[in-house]
Amino acid sequence: MNHNEIWDGEEFSSLVIIPEELHGARLDAALAKLTDQSRSAIERLLEGGQIFREPNTGKPLTKKDKVKAGETYTVMIPPPEDYDVAPENIPLDVVYEDGDILVVNKPQGMVVHPAPGHTTGTLVNGLLYHCGDSLSGVGGVKRPGIVHRIDRDTSGLLCVAKNDMAHGALSAQLSDHTMHREYRTLVIGGLPEEKGTVNAPIARHPVDRKKMAVSRDGKHAVTHYTSLGKISGITDCSVVLETGRTHQIRVHMAYIGHPVLGDPVYGGENHPFVKKHPALFHGQMLHAAALVLIHPATGEKMRFTCDLPDYYTEALRLLTESET
Repeated sequence: MNHNEIWDGEEFSSLVIIPEELHGARLDAALAKLTDQSRSAIERLLEGGQIFREPNTGKPLTKKDKVKAGETYTVMIPPPEDYDVAPENIPLDVVYEDGDILVVNKPQGMVVHPAPGHTTGTLVNGLLYHCGDSLSGVGGVKRPGIVHRIDRDTSGLLCVAKNDMAHGALSAQLSDHTMHREYRTLVIGGLPEEKGTVNAPIARHPVDRKKMAVSRDGKHAVTHYTSLGKISGITDCSVVLETGRTHQIRVHMAYIGHPVLGDPVYGGENHPFVKKHPALFHGQMLHAAALVLIHPATGEKMRFTCDLPDYYTEALRLLTESET
């Protein structure tokens, strides 16, 4: 362990020790790797005089300074932005609802829960209006009822818990893989086989903290894919998650050389089809199309599906058209 955090009531003071493997690295890159801060956040802290090398001589540091193994740095991390989560009358595409669970089809572009920079217009804001007080409190005030999430620019199904009993049961199903999630995605190129599995651990990217990456030290991650056909150099896939790591499908498909079409983070945005139809792309071509779970109260196995969204069907139409 290379850092310890102490809370003084106003901010975290993180004491970071540089390990041998980072000797000679840039200060911003090293501290980003050893803390939960991005390189840009580290740069802002440096500019604000909130990072110093021990013992503190008062000498200002810059992001380009080189670190040495064994050096100790203090990083003063301000508390997260505080904000209220207010109900908002946002139309929701509710696929199923009873007294315990709610299944909703989230549109592309909607953030699931509030976070700094996205405090309104989220799915949680809409759920608070739709459900009132009948949401599980397990996720706290910022994530009431949220058992699992999908990325902002991924569309499709997710299940919401309306009480704590349901939340616990659904979380257990995620852990033991009895909750089954099936996605549709368009990926670049032809897959090496009609059916395959990517079994590769995923961790936070060592340099860009907003990204994930396959890493030997990451968490276990397994993705199963099936090709549904190749059109104009793009493969339409059905993908089943065995685990649920952040950005899992996007990371795994890019790792095997077939990034999700339109993905601006993992290399899918530079394809000629994306450049030809920019208005069609507001993120990656990825849709959570089916969800299978066991009802937490009745024990009934339930399967929910939703249609492909317009952006996906239009991409398929244009790809088919370009092939003829």
